[in-house]
Amino acid sequence: MNKKQIGGLIIAAVLFIAVGVSSVLTNTFSERMLADSMEQILTDSVGFDPPSDDYIAVVRVEGTIQEQTAAGMFDVPVGYQHITTLDYIDNLMGDGNNRGILLYVDSPGGTVYESEELYLKLKEYKEQTGRPVWDYMAHYAASGGYLISMAADKIYANPNTTTGSIGVIMSGFDMTGLYEKLGIRYVSITSGDFKDSSKMTDEQIAVYQEQVDEYYNKFVGIVAEGRGMAEEDVKTLADGRVYTANQALENGLVDEISLYEDMTAAMSSELGAYEFYEPESEISFFSSLFAKVESVIPKSEAQILTETAADMESGVPMYYAEQFR
Repeated sequence: MNKKQIGGLIIAAVLFIAVGVSSVLTNTFSERMLADSMEQILTDSVGFDPPSDDYIAVVRVEGTIQEQTAAGMFDVPVGYQHITTLDYIDNLMGDGNNRGILLYVDSPGGTVYESEELYLKLKEYKEQTGRPVWDYMAHYAASGGYLISMAADKIYANPNTTTGSIGVIMSGFDMTGLYEKLGIRYVSITSGDFKDSSKMTDEQIAVYQEQVDEYYNKFVGIVAEGRGMAEEDVKTLADGRVYTANQALENGLVDEISLYEDMTAAMSSELGAYEFYEPESEISFFSSLFAKVESVIPKSEAQILTETAADMESGVPMYYAEQFR
């Protein structure tokens, strides 16, 4: 083998090694970029970057109050975000520039667990900081939306607010008639008479009624404490009905009827803070893009039926979450 052949083999070997190293580095870099992009998609969140001067924090509760689910690849968080809101209030407790919370409620209600957890978090904020919470009711602040408002020192309602609906509902579907019509036989083998509630007997209904009554009495107690009323007086109002802003004012369920701008002006004047802060959602470009793509894809009938059934949260106690229109 002459020198030219040996030199060619050396050059070929060097090029082979260089291409191999370059390929590994490229793949590693590509995988890292993809991982970073996916992490950004899956961890869209709300950043906490408050003003350096005195400010009032706006805590928005919009939509159904419910458990926060992890965002998937194509999901953009919309509506009320429970864990994010609790974390936000925790951050406010540790910030000395914060002078109070403006609780903006535009919610028809939601689940018992999350509604009470948010109420207790707002109470914790007041107890630990000594700062006030003012409440503003927008379109509606009903049921669980009204319950969380009980943590507020002052409650303002828009002239067209629908509020109240103090009560509890547990609901679901009885599908036995449909099964019989379709020739489907439902079979369940249980360890006790009350394990399967798909066919509600009078005894099962009585058991769940006790649970509803327990949650209801707790709700009444929270309203009585928040509004400085006797529980018996609250119960006369707490039959599940909703109230207009004027009716709520007459019955002592709110303090004032006001436009949002007038309420914020009054709050600023009393607290001596004129800047209102609320965090911006950090939604990635990819999440936004995928959400727009997903929004134009029509849903199948099966998807619609599945989502409708899931929204009913059959068998799970929840504050009345009917949207009034």
